[in-house]
Amino acid sequence: MPLYAATIFISAFLLFLVQPVIARQILPWFGGAASVWAVCLVFFQSMLLAGYAYADWTSRRVAPRTQAKIHIALLAVSLLLLPIIPDVRWKPGAEAGASPIVAILGLLGVTIGLQYFLLSATSPLLQSWYWRRYRHAVPYRLFALSNFASLLALLSYPVAIEPWLRSTVQSYGWSALYAVFAVLCAATAWVSAQGAEGTQGTEGAGPAAGETAGKDATPAPSWSERLPWIVYAAMGSCLLLTITNHLTQNIASIPFLWLVPLALYLITFILCFDHPRWYVRPVFLVLMAVALPAMAWFTESLELHVAAPLYAVGLFICCMFCHGELYRARPAPAHLTTFYLMISIGGALGALLVAIGAPLLLKGYFELGIVLAACAMLLFWNALAQPRWAAALAFVVATVTAGFVIKNVTEYAAGVRVMVRNFYGVVRTKDFPDPVPFRVMYHGHINHGGQLLGEAVRRRPSTYFGESSGYGRAFASLRGLNNEAPRRVGVIGLGAGAIAVYARKGDQFRFYEIDPQVAAVAMMEFSFLKDSPAQIDVVLGDGRLSLEREAPQNFDLLAIDAFAGDSIPMHLVTREAMQAYVKHLAPGGVIVFQATNRFVDIAPVVARLANEFGMQAVMVTDEPEGTYTSNVDYWLSSTDQIIVTRNPSILNAAPLAKVAKSLPHDPNFRLWTDDFYNLFSVLKR
Repeated sequence: MPLYAATIFISAFLLFLVQPVIARQILPWFGGAASVWAVCLVFFQSMLLAGYAYADWTSRRVAPRTQAKIHIALLAVSLLLLPIIPDVRWKPGAEAGASPIVAILGLLGVTIGLQYFLLSATSPLLQSWYWRRYRHAVPYRLFALSNFASLLALLSYPVAIEPWLRSTVQSYGWSALYAVFAVLCAATAWVSAQGAEGTQGTEGAGPAAGETAGKDATPAPSWSERLPWIVYAAMGSCLLLTITNHLTQNIASIPFLWLVPLALYLITFILCFDHPRWYVRPVFLVLMAVALPAMAWFTESLELHVAAPLYAVGLFICCMFCHGELYRARPAPAHLTTFYLMISIGGALGALLVAIGAPLLLKGYFELGIVLAACAMLLFWNALAQPRWAAALAFVVATVTAGFVIKNVTEYAAGVRVMVRNFYGVVRTKDFPDPVPFRVMYHGHINHGGQLLGEAVRRRPSTYFGESSGYGRAFASLRGLNNEAPRRVGVIGLGAGAIAVYARKGDQFRFYEIDPQVAAVAMMEFSFLKDSPAQIDVVLGDGRLSLEREAPQNFDLLAIDAFAGDSIPMHLVTREAMQAYVKHLAPGGVIVFQATNRFVDIAPVVARLANEFGMQAVMVTDEPEGTYTSNVDYWLSSTDQIIVTRNPSILNAAPLAKVAKSLPHDPNFRLWTDDFYNLFSVLKR
């Protein structure tokens, strides 16, 4: 038993530790988009399915000794593919292209495909071997043990691994532990095969491949029994991905926010498969009656103190229901590999529906509401076989949840002129008639610039780009120093193109935009770029990668404004990113960071970067509410921008000197790099 338990524990620990290790390394290669993690989960779930299918097929069709030889050979080959470090040749070019989903899946397959496949197969294989050798009912508790190890890996990563170890060290450490696992697993395979073949024909022995176990053999589960396993597993997977997306798209796409929902998901597996006492059906029916309508009602609420705990608790409750019902419907241990195979099919199906199906089939971000409504329907379907009070309560829950979802979807789409979606998110435009006509671009739920629609005011600054904002004051300071000299301006993040209101004849404005649909909507729905007197260039592709590949652009002003929703692409605020910015900055030029965010305060990060490069950082806070002089001012927004420069003349210029506040350098604040960043330290309380 100790050999089986140790091998399963290490395999499960590695299985879930590799997910943040590898995903974090490739995240900056694909623009830091929240969708990168969703695609990674599709790969992980699909490889889990492949591993479970391999375990099921070989356990039923292959003789024990042959099965052991096959598995040991695969383990040996996997060792030759270590260490697990992504090849930089997979790094995409700076230019924009098709959705990177295929590239991400290919990169993961080449880098960790075989290792992940073998790790995925370990838990069902070893439980099957244990059952075949000892005919003891303990295998389902081994499943709980594997989930406990997985949870330990997820919790240890943001606390004990990520803050202290560089990415390459993480990869080498994981690879070394994998080598230990391979030796243990090979030994377990050989011992199990010897034991199984040595006990065939004796009382209590397991069956040979393809044979029955004797009079006590149970029939194979029918598809009417298997289908609920798939459905419950798929629902849990859908809930995991939609809730994770909801958080990461509007805060930051980082391991911490990936791992919290995944940890809760695993905890429910641990509890439900450890002992029946943890899942009390009537209790969780009542809890779901509260959680599902509440989550559906607050789908459009992005207040961190509301969204984070609500969706964390709701995910736990709903997954306890799904996984509790899975455990109640489990088959005899003789069919456990088939059971796990169905669970993995459901998990992979849920991941595919959310990560790939939803962006292709839905124009807006509707999947969270749809999944909540579907979960409520599943609850009602389950309650039909329970007492009448339970069925009645479940019907009310399903009706109310569906009603809230329909209401939110209707409001989300109301008055929308354009709505398009791709890998990078949902872009919408919407007109508002009062107090003066105004058109807004939304990326996710966040305003990414807008335009006054009157002919006389359409080039008037608005939203986050008003004349009293950091952008407006930086341009005014440059104008005061250089008078009418032409300026070169770079902008990472196009949005509606609203910053182009500051362009003059002779200027050159160069926009870097990773999302082609943003560029298309900016040209189609707004006139900032078309009407600009300056030379306008739009470079499609990741802004940082583009800058790294280009010759120095000699920008007088470089704006960093590439946020999706309210999410921070962390690779744009690291030392390596700052090196690229400084490379393209003219002597005496200025970098402006958009710091307006409801959840994250990047001021200490930027102040530390500025100090590292011998520059000074100041904060400009603009709060125009209450100072309106006309109706058009209504569309000015409160905003924070950080200005970084080596040129004291800019900071001492009148537009900035009277409002800018110096950002103090904290020597204890650790410099952020591509290998290190700590979101905990900058979360707003």
